[in-house]
Amino acid sequence: MARGVKARPLDRTNPLPLWAQIEADLRRRMRSGAFEDRFPGEHELVAEYEVSRHTVRDALRRLRDEGILDSGRGRGTWLRKPRIEQPLGALYSLFKSVEAMGLEQRSVVRALEVVVDEAVAGRLQRPPSTELVYLERLRLADSEPLAIDRTWLPRSIAGPLLDADFSHSGLYDELAGLTGTRLTGGNEVITAAVPSAATRKLLKIPAGTAVMEVQRIGCLRDQPVEWRETLIRGDRFSVAAQWSAQDGYRMGVAGDEVRAGGSERDRSGASAKRRR
Repeated sequence: MARGVKARPLDRTNPLPLWAQIEADLRRRMRSGAFEDRFPGEHELVAEYEVSRHTVRDALRRLRDEGILDSGRGRGTWLRKPRIEQPLGALYSLFKSVEAMGLEQRSVVRALEVVVDEAVAGRLQRPPSTELVYLERLRLADSEPLAIDRTWLPRSIAGPLLDADFSHSGLYDELAGLTGTRLTGGNEVITAAVPSAATRKLLKIPAGTAVMEVQRIGCLRDQPVEWRETLIRGDRFSVAAQWSAQDGYRMGVAGDEVRAGGSERDRSGASAKRRR
């Protein structure tokens, strides 16, 4: 259950309450790498520590109050993983954000090829026959699936990326290193979406968990050069904004040039038809 990290017997002569002893022992076991795959249920903890369910609940309540554990009706209890926080109004790199959290970022490259896609070319204000470099990655944080990332860039700019290794690097770093191109801005829309069964399986998320759908246009001196569609686990991702009494809080309305048509399931199916 806990990678060999077993429960310690409780000291019933100790003036420290039993629930506090259980809480301390659960913390010890978690520091040793326990419960990463699965956290035991209340009945299992009752049997392990030989106490009442009420005592176990007191211990778990403290851990939930601190944000160490989370639980849901019908879903049991689990270790709460750190959320990846992204700032609004900034051209961010998911790679750098994951590493800034102290997590190992790795990607499984599912596709890296040249395609022709009339719809994407239109978003990038290019002729329909424009050759595009298409990169599709499954993004991992500490070996756990975090996001599905699909990116298109004109081959005339991003051709050298076809020889890049994206298993442990960011797109913008590779683009700058191989081509000298650094994006200067862009815009994006972030919405909540219901993932398809295929997406849930790929991201290893249970039914009922939403994803954050990010649609981005990256620009080079006001010229669109990147179209990106990313699906990020809603339980691991959040966006943040700042406001002040002087400057206020500004929110924009998504324009038609950013809003993608069709559902997440429709676009996933369409991607397979775009490649050549």
